[in-house]
Amino acid sequence: MKNKQIIIGSILCMIASMSWGAMFPVAHIALQQIDPFYFSFLRYFFVTVILCGLLWVKEGFSAFRLEGRGRALVFFGTMAFTVYNMGVFLGQHLMGEAGTIAASIMEVLMPMISILLLSVTTKKMPPSYALTSIAIALAGALLVITNGSLAFFAKASEQLFPLLLIFAGVIGWVIYSIGGGRFSSWSTLRYSTLTCLLGTAVSFVVVAIASLFQWIPVPTWESVVSIKYEMAFMVLLPGLAALLSWNAGIKALTPLNGILYINLVPITTFILMSFQGYEISMFEFYGTLLVIFALIRNNHFQRKQLGYARNRKKEHSIPVTRLLE
Repeated sequence: MKNKQIIIGSILCMIASMSWGAMFPVAHIALQQIDPFYFSFLRYFFVTVILCGLLWVKEGFSAFRLEGRGRALVFFGTMAFTVYNMGVFLGQHLMGEAGTIAASIMEVLMPMISILLLSVTTKKMPPSYALTSIAIALAGALLVITNGSLAFFAKASEQLFPLLLIFAGVIGWVIYSIGGGRFSSWSTLRYSTLTCLLGTAVSFVVVAIASLFQWIPVPTWESVVSIKYEMAFMVLLPGLAALLSWNAGIKALTPLNGILYINLVPITTFILMSFQGYEISMFEFYGTLLVIFALIRNNHFQRKQLGYARNRKKEHSIPVTRLLE
């Protein structure tokens, strides 16, 4: 990885993570007016329309060809745009006000889950510096959200089912992030568009069946209009901009290194809450510093490893005649 590639990838992952951190407080407002399943479907329906337009203009109609990889695209699209969104927002809604923080804090489990999945699939453990950075970032994020009190976990145990829904959603997004590596020859826009298109199609089927059997209420036009500003935000920033930034950042950094930035999600949620009058404690302040330290530390070791790899390459490229001098 080149230094410029690392910097750009880091910025993109930060943009995506901070956007998602902002979406939970906004989603909490919208979920008071509309069912979580319809909220999830409508959000990415609009994102899909925009992405399809961008892909058609930039790469042409040929970019919509699945090239025999339809099953993989449907699977990864379902994991991200059906399992993640419906699981997370339904869990958040069921938990009420506490769901905003709970949904955010569950995001920090992504690096740990990605390590387990990558270790199983590649049969290779990640670098020790990545493991340490993830542990530090996780500790910092937990310190921020819990405010140094174990009472949070006692309360969370009473909300097991909603937490399991959120956890399932988080696993879905990790799988989607790792799956992008199988489409490295495709542009970020193409992978994002096709997975979003197919995943949203699956969401439509889920919503249609649930509505047909009256498992979920069909929103009225008035209820949809009442959340127009929240929906516009969710579509443009945490939806469109964050999706493209995340896939591009993950492609630049690799899933293991890029997913570390997901720890900024709960931090961003917490900062937004502080602007609403929430007082920052010392636990929360130092927890935020830990997350920032972990991200800087991981980036430092990435560059150090890159420099070592370059030196090794130069050594092996020295002509044999010079080695014999």
